[in-house]
Amino acid sequence: MAKEQDKFKHVISHAKEYGYIFSSSEIYDGLSAVYDYGQNGVELKNNIKAYWWKSMVHLHEEIVGLDAAILMHPNTWKASGHVDAFNDPMIDNKDSKKRYRADVLVEDYAEKIEQKAQKEIAKAKKRFGDAFDEAEFVSTHPRVVKYRSQSKEILTRLATSLTNEDLDDVKALIEELEIACPVSGSRDWTKVRQFNLMFGTKLGASAESATDLYLRPETAQGIFVNFANVQKSGRLKIPFGIAQIGKAFRNEIVARQFIFRQREFEQMEMQYFVRPGEELKWFEHWKVLRTKWHQSLNLGEENYRFHDHEKMAHYANAATDIEFNFPFGFKELEGIHSRTDFDLKAHENLSGKKLQFFDPELGENYVPYVIETSIGLDRMFLAVFSSALQEETLKDGSSRTVLKLPSILAPVKAAVFPLLKKDGLPEIAKELLKELQWDFNVVYDEKDAVGRRYRRQDAAGTPFCITVDHDTKEDHCVTIRHRDTMEQQRVPMSEVKAIIQKEINFKTWLKS
Repeated sequence: MAKEQDKFKHVISHAKEYGYIFSSSEIYDGLSAVYDYGQNGVELKNNIKAYWWKSMVHLHEEIVGLDAAILMHPNTWKASGHVDAFNDPMIDNKDSKKRYRADVLVEDYAEKIEQKAQKEIAKAKKRFGDAFDEAEFVSTHPRVVKYRSQSKEILTRLATSLTNEDLDDVKALIEELEIACPVSGSRDWTKVRQFNLMFGTKLGASAESATDLYLRPETAQGIFVNFANVQKSGRLKIPFGIAQIGKAFRNEIVARQFIFRQREFEQMEMQYFVRPGEELKWFEHWKVLRTKWHQSLNLGEENYRFHDHEKMAHYANAATDIEFNFPFGFKELEGIHSRTDFDLKAHENLSGKKLQFFDPELGENYVPYVIETSIGLDRMFLAVFSSALQEETLKDGSSRTVLKLPSILAPVKAAVFPLLKKDGLPEIAKELLKELQWDFNVVYDEKDAVGRRYRRQDAAGTPFCITVDHDTKEDHCVTIRHRDTMEQQRVPMSEVKAIIQKEINFKTWLKS
């Protein structure tokens, strides 16, 4: 656990040092759980968006994009159920005065039990090597069976209690498990009570005439209220999807773990409209497609797992999370939900506007069912960044800090160096820089020895370093150095663009 905490602290400090993430309003001591993306952070964030948008919208002819407003009519949130039911169970520790989400306390406890099972599995893999049969081991090893059974029993009870809104039993579960406050170690808890997560605001020129609004707690409703507009203007036929990237806001009880849980965050969502009765087929379809998208970035298959929901949202008939192994353990990265026809019917009923589709093949009108894929952009950023940050020991015994970001997502694709700040080398380097700038985000660096510049760019995540030396004047060649392997190649200046382009080609990455 201490090792994981050290890794996480390193992630946070590295993100700040290299211009990825800063605390918001830091000169005023910051604002809790609100962050700003720096010069490298905004580039990485935009590249993740582009990678998702390309795969989700441009490579699917039946999926189109949308950018809905953050402020929406208050009836939107009445129809969706957020006004009455968008709550989290809250509990306070009487000694530390700290506030927690009661369900997260229990889930973290269950995850620790699961980690015990994972350690047993890891030890067995090491012991038996290629002969290891994981499925048989998991189903027969007494400690693993025991740990898995305990974890499932705890989560099932939690889900039942939350579904039944039995908050007294949630507290009883916390007490039975002897869960202590992480800060004080005390087990003296208050009652569990519900806490609505929406931020309120007002629209109007004066307090007397102002309308009460909410900052949207999710982006999905902007898609649902525009269903008819998009379908009719695009002449779209079932099945089709509407994708959106946008900000959402939640007044979290406890926002923690850096950018994993924030009060202002960004979502990448797609709502896929299908025939009633076919939703579970499409649910499985999108589980496969979204898994392939994640795996295309080579963050490690072992870092992903599915977690089926014990407690369903009020609108869902199937739900699973794609979880990622963050420095603090496996947590939700993306949700895939079969939302049924709940949202469209709710908006149809409250607005009085028809939100149906006429299916010419069936010759009937119906309210479509919906499959949702929803990924937290900030969480995806953290998954990419934390898995890329590595400490390596080199052959000569020295070490380097390297940020092995997928090159297609890297903020800066190449750094151009003159070997020395004289003899006309900077002029040649800057000419090459200007030529590459038309196609890539590249930087110029002439400070310090070349070795130090390499290390600086390794830590910043730059895939290529290009050095102009005295021989360049004669042979018009440069040395291109690869971040991950540290391999150096002597190549003609005219080929540099093609080398970089090949490495960051969307088709190469997404087809993989």
